[in-house]
Amino acid sequence: MTVNELAARLKPRNLRAELTGGLTTAIVSLPMALAFGVASGAGPQAGLYGAIIVGLLAAVFGGTSTLISEPTGPMTVIMTAVVTRLIAANPEQGLAMAFTVVMVAGAFQIIFGLLRLGRYITMMPYSVISGFMSGIGLLLIITQIGPLLGHPAPAGGALGAVRALPGLIAGMEWREAVLSGAALLLLFLVPGRLRRYAPPQLLVLVLGSAAGLLAFGPAAIRTIGEIPMGLPRLVVPTFTAAQATQIVVDGVVLGLLGCIDSLLTAMIADSLTREQHDSNRELIGQGIGNLVSGLAGGLPGAGATMGTVVNIQTGARSPFSAVVRALILLVVVLAVAPLLEAVPMAVLAAITVKVGFDILDWSFLGRAHHISRTATIIMYGVLLLTVFVDLIVAVAAGVFVANVLTIERLSNLPSTRVRTIDPSGDPVVVNDEEKALLEAGGGRVVLFHLSGPMIFGVAQAIAREHAAVESHAQVVVIDLAEVSILGTTVALALENVIRDALHAGRRVVVAGASEEARDRLGRLGVLSGSVELTGDRLTALRDAVSSLDE
Repeated sequence: MTVNELAARLKPRNLRAELTGGLTTAIVSLPMALAFGVASGAGPQAGLYGAIIVGLLAAVFGGTSTLISEPTGPMTVIMTAVVTRLIAANPEQGLAMAFTVVMVAGAFQIIFGLLRLGRYITMMPYSVISGFMSGIGLLLIITQIGPLLGHPAPAGGALGAVRALPGLIAGMEWREAVLSGAALLLLFLVPGRLRRYAPPQLLVLVLGSAAGLLAFGPAAIRTIGEIPMGLPRLVVPTFTAAQATQIVVDGVVLGLLGCIDSLLTAMIADSLTREQHDSNRELIGQGIGNLVSGLAGGLPGAGATMGTVVNIQTGARSPFSAVVRALILLVVVLAVAPLLEAVPMAVLAAITVKVGFDILDWSFLGRAHHISRTATIIMYGVLLLTVFVDLIVAVAAGVFVANVLTIERLSNLPSTRVRTIDPSGDPVVVNDEEKALLEAGGGRVVLFHLSGPMIFGVAQAIAREHAAVESHAQVVVIDLAEVSILGTTVALALENVIRDALHAGRRVVVAGASEEARDRLGRLGVLSGSVELTGDRLTALRDAVSSLDE
């Protein structure tokens, strides 16, 4: 990237919005960084360093204009296991080895980007992604039960926490339990109007710290303690011959998880801004951020959904807001760190639990059994493997089973196509009358023509074509006449298309859907009274053009 390209990338599109976005996301990031740093075992300063370094470098070198990158729940879960295992094996050098894993993860992410593997990273069934993310959320909740009750997190992950539960309850520190309970209530019950002006996490951080000090005193409850001020010291990559293989394996797992986490968030950003991110460039940016974060003793990071959505909602549209955010957090580390030392550990545990609760895919968990028995079994299988076995085993098993089932269904079916037809549409797909109708619509009628088996690899293409719909479109016609299989992941992608179109005040007409497709979409609840059904595409186009505003 040349200096001119860098300057053009960082140039704010709306200075006021970018500054507001930077300040707002810094406020959101601060309590999360502290909570994840403490939860990981690397310390609160590691969370702050990770938020600053990954956030800054991923913004500068990444491929998504509005992405906010920082330590996330999924990355923290992996990092916690790595820190615990390596410190147990080597108390003196274990933490340095853990940061070496972060460097290795960053290096692999750069390699993935250079090999242009970005488009393939998120091509997995939604049932696997849902089970994986819900498993991560459940892991965060279970492993924080100890800190919620006034104890350090038990060793052994989720199983260790479950086994230790009777003892944790019997030896509960009531002051910290009361404090964490109050913090959780506040996190869940803050009114929506107040959330616009003060993030609940920041309210809990400030009010919980004040309440803990005033009601119990710093000696009666566990607090963060001293946070080193100033710039971080470089961590030299450290490993022994016996640990080298494990460090590389952990680095690959952490790097892959960061890729998935970041690109899924980038897709969310695309849907909100109607822009298209560069997946390969984003992986390189994330890799540079994590490589440097590991060198500085910081946690690994990835694209964070909450921060990214908040950033977009403020009106920010360039990476400049993420740079502002990183600089604000740097000022906190350099000058304000002593004020954070009195933050109670119970409050940070409550914040972490709320993150875990938000990661759970409640929407899919509540209706998966209505959509597909196979998708439900895969989702719950991945969830349980994630919580009680291993994250990479969970994803590998889920993808393998989903692929085997899909290959069986596709053995005698033609290839997949998905595209949006405009007035210059493909003559093989549209006949002369249909083409004339689209031309008469002048871009106000959009035709989605899908054919072949609609399986999970097509969902990204649908999302991409959906993002390209012009704002002046009035009618969206979705032609499913040639769809032989409508998979769960693609059905959910179509749900987004339909709901966004209805929310924008557009008519939605579904043409030629088979009984199977109607049944699948009906069980999702998207074929409401507002969605029109018709037998063929030509009838739908005629009606759409005749209904256009003059």
